[in-house]
Amino acid sequence: MALKDIRVLIVDDEVFFLKVLRDTLEKIGFTVAGEAGDGTEAVQKFQALRPHVIIMDIYMIEKNGIDATRDIMALDGNAKVIIASASDADYDTQAALDVGAKVILKKPFVPKEVYECIKFALTGKR
Repeated sequence: MALKDIRVLIVDDEVFFLKVLRDTLEKIGFTVAGEAGDGTEAVQKFQALRPHVIIMDIYMIEKNGIDATRDIMALDGNAKVIIASASDADYDTQAALDVGAKVILKKPFVPKEVYECIKFALTGKR
């Protein structure tokens, strides 16, 4: 599958990070299928858009990334969720992995790490 064929839903309540991630994904060659500003909207957009990958912020005011990931995984156990976080709190990132996230992507975003995380989420290979 070509990079442009891989559709990514990005979820963050901070417009700055949505823009940075959109720009990064598009420069790499991925297609941004949509954006959501909170976990509730993320679940709705996931159902409507059926992206290949979701990159989701962990901390959001309306439904956090852990709860949204749990809801998405209940809808589709094969969903590929990447949790984006600036936090070094192991308990939060572990909670995200426990509910079904495939990998943690650290903020600030580095293009190579974004690519590697998506590749891992899709294939399970580094």
